[in-house]
Amino acid sequence: QVQLVESGGGSVQSGGSLKLSCVASGDSQNKYCMGWFRQVPGKEREAVAFIDSDGSAVYVDSVKGRFTISQDNAKNTMYLQMNNVRPEDTAIYYCVADLFRCSILVTTPPANVDHWGQGTQVTVSS
Repeated sequence: QVQLVESGGGSVQSGGSLKLSCVASGDSQNKYCMGWFRQVPGKEREAVAFIDSDGSAVYVDSVKGRFTISQDNAKNTMYLQMNNVRPEDTAIYYCVADLFRCSILVTTPPANVDHWGQGTQVTVSS
């Protein structure tokens, strides 16, 4: 089992920056793809960015060039640096982990993703 705890959400003005963190604990034997989904009330959860254990990153088009995903393996922590944020980035951001490769996880239906954090709210005002 993997436990995921997010932090770093909050309110920011359009064009600003925010950094989310996700601390993972539990299974240290397997190599997971870790990443972020987000959800706006009334809409489906959508993929944002993912990083494999070897550091390879995958981004959806809407955040490419603005968001950067990274990880510190010594701290079992993954980060999402969000720059030049837009009002449409407003959502609850969920940290996820799965044994799929990230190239697969980015198109995996949320219901099939194994491990989820509790979510952290990001609000971008115009």
